[in-house]
Amino acid sequence: MISVQDLCFSYTGRPFMEGVTFDVARGEIFGFLGPSGAGKSTLQKILTGLIKKYRGRVTVNGQEVSRHDGSFHENIGVDFEFPSLYEKLTARENLRFFGSLYRQCRDIDELLDSVGLLSEADKRVADYSKGMKSRLNFIKALLHDPVTLFLDEPTSGLDPSNARAMKDIILAEKEKGKTIILTTHNMYDATELCGRVAFIVDGNIRALDTPRNLIMSKGALTVDYVYRNNGEETVGQTTLSQTGNDAVLLGLIRENRLLAIHSSEPTLNDIFVEITGRQLQ
Repeated sequence: MISVQDLCFSYTGRPFMEGVTFDVARGEIFGFLGPSGAGKSTLQKILTGLIKKYRGRVTVNGQEVSRHDGSFHENIGVDFEFPSLYEKLTARENLRFFGSLYRQCRDIDELLDSVGLLSEADKRVADYSKGMKSRLNFIKALLHDPVTLFLDEPTSGLDPSNARAMKDIILAEKEKGKTIILTTHNMYDATELCGRVAFIVDGNIRALDTPRNLIMSKGALTVDYVYRNNGEETVGQTTLSQTGNDAVLLGLIRENRLLAIHSSEPTLNDIFVEITGRQLQ
C-alpha cells in the first residue's frame, strides 16, 4: 500500500531527510514516534501529496505521490493535529460540505454518534471545545471511506474516555482492511495500536520493528520482590527466565515471607531514549 525508497528532502537547500526507506502493508497500523521537530509531520505531508519536491520514490496506493492523479485523494483520509473546519458552520454542515467533495460519503449521523457528537451536531463549530473539534476533524477523515488513513496525534488533548473511543474506531478501521499511518509522540498509543513503529529523529529513522520486539531486544522482563530481612524491607530482583533458579526468591516463597512481587519491562519511551538519546515527550 505504501512504499518509500531512499527518500531525501531539504528545507531551503539544507538536507532534512536522507535515505528514508520503509514499506507499509495493506491493513497495517504503522506508527512514527518522535519528539516535536523530528520530521513526523513533514513525512506525512510528503505521503499525502502536500509536499512534492523530494528525491527518491514514494508510492501510496500504487501512485507515485509527486505525480498523482485526481483519484489520489479519493483513497486517502487525513486528520491533521490542528483541525481544518469551517467554524461558522455547524458540525453537520461541515461534514455535508466535505462529503460533497467526494464520490461517496458515509452516514454522517453515524459518524457523529461514534465520537459522541450527535447531540451537538447542529451547534456551530466555533462553540466547540478543542477536544470536540479534534473528534470532528477525525471523523471528517473517515467521511469518504478511504482505504488509507493518515492520523497525526489523533488523541492529543482528549480526555481518557474520548481517547479510548477514538482508539476503538481506529482499530475497527484496521479490521476493515484500512492501512493507517499514525504519527505520535504518545508511546502508549503506539504500543497499543501499532503493528510496527519507526523511531524518527532529525529526519532519520533510527529503529523500525514491532513495539514488542523493540522492548524485548533492549531489556529482559524483570521481577522485583520485597521481603523483610532483619526487621527491614529488602528489595530483590531477578529476570523472568531465572525465577526458577533464584535461591533467595524460592526460599522466600517456601517460607511465605514475600511482602510484594511484580514484573516490569522497559517502555517504548525507555527504548527510544536508549537508542536516540532523546525524549519522546
